[in-house]
Amino acid sequence: MNYNTIVTLFMVAVVPTLLSASEPSAFGAGDLSNPEPYGLTSSEKVILETKDKLKKVAQKSNSQASQLDSLRERIDGLQSIVESIGRKTHKNKVTLQKLKEEEKNIFSNSNEYQERLSKSVQENSQKIEELKKNLLEVSKLLDRINARYVTKHEYNSLVVSVNNFKDLIAKELHIKIKSSNNSKLSSPKLYNLAKKNYDRRYYTKAIQNYEELIRRNYKPAYSHYMIGEMYYKRKNYAKAISYFKKSAALYSKASYMPKLMLHSAIAMQKSGDRSHARSFYKAIIVKYPNSIEAKEARKRLK
Repeated sequence: MNYNTIVTLFMVAVVPTLLSASEPSAFGAGDLSNPEPYGLTSSEKVILETKDKLKKVAQKSNSQASQLDSLRERIDGLQSIVESIGRKTHKNKVTLQKLKEEEKNIFSNSNEYQERLSKSVQENSQKIEELKKNLLEVSKLLDRINARYVTKHEYNSLVVSVNNFKDLIAKELHIKIKSSNNSKLSSPKLYNLAKKNYDRRYYTKAIQNYEELIRRNYKPAYSHYMIGEMYYKRKNYAKAISYFKKSAALYSKASYMPKLMLHSAIAMQKSGDRSHARSFYKAIIVKYPNSIEAKEARKRLK
């Protein structure tokens, strides 16, 4: 309620009663609207005092209303701040929850990584063991390699084989004639005879003897090896490799395998097939590291 409203109510309620008691002076005495009234009666003075009090009350009321509005504005501002803090608090709670979840995920991933690492170590250990076993069986792998490749020399040797076709037929016929004579001997005796002919460097006779032993299936792996050795000494590397390959395929754990592999590698190297020769040298070093053949293989690799 403002000042004008209070004064109006007061004038409506009080002034008519007071005015009935006395009349104002004709010269302005008792004029309450005058900024400096004079000639006031006791009733007019009471009215003036009351008017001043009401004015002060109205001013005070207006001041309080202004302060109240200011407080309301401050309260609104504080409410905005509180709401902002509330939103930030909620946002921080959400962020904290996410961080906790990420921490759990990181911890979970760390455990999972440790498990995978442990599993990988175990698998690698198993693979190492398998690799060791594979190294022990490298001769079988070499046999598979030999069965799958054809060297340039072997291809060229086909041409030579055609040119020597007649000689081969003649030798085959000669072997059949000799084999008919050797057929009377027992396999152990024929085996001893083949060894004697080899030691005497009668390679033609020794080859015939071992060929007969192969037909009888008597120690065929060793017989192929010996024939390969004689062709190797004659520098017929294509035939030597062929017989070495058959010998290894029949029995890969023979005591003469280091020498067989070394001579196979040298024959390949002499034939121009250096790539496979290098593979055989490395295989000898891996499978028979302390052998004389491994020492020779290391020299040739250099």
